[in-house]
Amino acid sequence: MTKTISAIILAKNAESDIIDCLDSVSFCDERIVVLDSHSTDRTEDLAKRAGARVIKTDTSNFSERRNTGLEAAKGEWVFYIDTDESVTPVLRDAILATIKISPVSNVAYKIKRKNFYLGKHEWPAIEKLERLFFKNKLKKWKGTLHESPIVDGNIGELDGFLEHYTHKNLKAMLDKTIQWSEVEAKLRLDAHHPKMTWWRFPRVMVPTFFDYYIKQEGWKIGTAGLVESMYQSFSIFITYARLWELQNTKN
Repeated sequence: MTKTISAIILAKNAESDIIDCLDSVSFCDERIVVLDSHSTDRTEDLAKRAGARVIKTDTSNFSERRNTGLEAAKGEWVFYIDTDESVTPVLRDAILATIKISPVSNVAYKIKRKNFYLGKHEWPAIEKLERLFFKNKLKKWKGTLHESPIVDGNIGELDGFLEHYTHKNLKAMLDKTIQWSEVEAKLRLDAHHPKMTWWRFPRVMVPTFFDYYIKQEGWKIGTAGLVESMYQSFSIFITYARLWELQNTKN
């Protein structure tokens, strides 16, 4: 029997978040957790106990993992959510109202996301991300790390918010940088990035800090905003330092 909506959750070592995330999408007919095969904690067991279907995959490619969930989903609609996110009641009601509309006018919807850094410090800037799709119109996801959907049709926008609790502490932030800077650097190397020299480092670090602290108004949340903005500048430095290292190793 066809289900109305499937929630697809990408997870890796998410035992501290998975239950809250699953609870927030309890309104969905089907909950699928696409689990990184290298996870070493209790995420799989907790997800199964909560009634979710778990699919393990060997790939670290985010698009491939999202596509795995898409192929497995039985719903007419698919909704993507990460383990450190939760659905607010207003967004839940908007989703449920939207999937009842027939015929379909918009085949995908952007959802506003509030980010909370270093505990419960709400970031001033709001993101808009495509997360809800009429399954038959979502062709696939593309991109190794910063993935994006290929959609056949119009894209709308829903009321309500996703709440995203990320960068919960400095250790988690640094671990994330160590993990993903290697991938980011390799992508740039494969794209034949120009040779790294000293002046390229401030060229990427200063605009990154300016974007987070000034343009995104990180200054409004005090010390947490300064720490997050400096961390983002540091993170991009590590990515390009690794690129420099790869370029020199290659040569």
